[in-house]
Amino acid sequence: MQRLQIYRLGWGDTAGYICRTLKHLSLPLGDLVGMQIKFLAQLPHWFIFAQPGMCNLRFERTGMLIRRTTSEAATPTIKRMTQHLDICIRGGGIVGHTLALLLAREQVRIGLYVPPAPAPSEPDVRVYALNAKSKALLASVRCWPDTRHATEVTAMQVKGDDGGEVNFSAASLDVPALTWIVDVPALEAQLREAVRFQPHIEVIDAPRPATLTVVCEGRASKTREEFGVEFAATPYPQQAIAARLSCEKPHGQVARQWFQADDILAFLPMDGAQGQSVGMVWSALAARVPELLALDEQEFCDQVEALSQGSLGKLSLISPRRAWALQSAQASRWIGVSNGQSWALSGDAAHSVHPLAGQGLNLGLGDAAELASILHTRAYWRPVNDVKLLRRYERARRAAVTSTDLAMTALQQLFAREGNGWQKLRNWGMQGFELSGMTKQWAARQAMGI
Repeated sequence: MQRLQIYRLGWGDTAGYICRTLKHLSLPLGDLVGMQIKFLAQLPHWFIFAQPGMCNLRFERTGMLIRRTTSEAATPTIKRMTQHLDICIRGGGIVGHTLALLLAREQVRIGLYVPPAPAPSEPDVRVYALNAKSKALLASVRCWPDTRHATEVTAMQVKGDDGGEVNFSAASLDVPALTWIVDVPALEAQLREAVRFQPHIEVIDAPRPATLTVVCEGRASKTREEFGVEFAATPYPQQAIAARLSCEKPHGQVARQWFQADDILAFLPMDGAQGQSVGMVWSALAARVPELLALDEQEFCDQVEALSQGSLGKLSLISPRRAWALQSAQASRWIGVSNGQSWALSGDAAHSVHPLAGQGLNLGLGDAAELASILHTRAYWRPVNDVKLLRRYERARRAAVTSTDLAMTALQQLFAREGNGWQKLRNWGMQGFELSGMTKQWAARQAMGI
């Protein structure tokens, strides 16, 4: 009985390929010679070597077959292989970069395709509310921004259109912050820099074939269309207007939100604990948006001050205004095989929800975390495109996204209902929720991802 070692081919930092022993098998060499080993032939980049000093046989993977070779020396020599990609990630946003950094830990070769984009003519006004789970995920790949670009939210005030009010505080939940408001350009810059120094990730200038393709191109994904995936979208009657505002009063690390029959306005604190600027997201009826964008800066700020009940004093615009349509959408399939290529969708390419609770990017990063976790814990003999693994990913993330989407849609529709009865009902519901104790704490922790 000759003892064999199974090695997995990895990607080295500076020395090219490296080998790592994963398992030992005791098999008669005579039983292997001249036979097709189907079990190992299905795995990418696998070699079988006779244990050094035992014999001069070497078995290595060539295409989908195992062949026998001989060498003069007992210790095998590994030659550099063609640069086959285990995973190709299409999309250069936050979710795509984060997924690439998470998967790089698995010693797999990753290609990150960042589509070319025209240079922006104006500053990026986007900010995201990221929960504790997303913060931990980004910190694990060393991409969490500094305190100036990731402002802690220690309290939240939500006001209805007839006296209803809900308040949350980090102190009452015994947590350092309810959420963090993150400046998008700063986060994207850190992710790009981390990818640049990661030897397992190759930034490519065009999509390449891979064992698994992960699509992170956003809700207008062309690859999703190429794969024949339906993207069922239900438009909301509102559009979102985003801008950055300078405030007369400090924000005090408080996130504020106002619900009206036709409008939802949110102020997200920025520039650290002592900051006097906010990221504004105003969801207004689509028919009104062109009119609001056409207002001069002072007229626009006057309307925002009135809607926000003067909570932060005089306001002034410090950025351009941007608007986009809102929708509830989800792909009909999250995984599949098209033209022999295994694929999975992630982030906005798979789903879209209303921004009223700031869960959009949290859901996208949740996709990245789930897929990376499933591939990390897979059995060593399962390839990265194993259909059982991908189905597990689809089930888990579809359930999480669907429940969040239903909750956001229900809230939006509740406040869009006209009539005195509906107004009283929703504000009564807010007051009841404010006094609900454990239910309120549970809902807060769910939103925080803890």
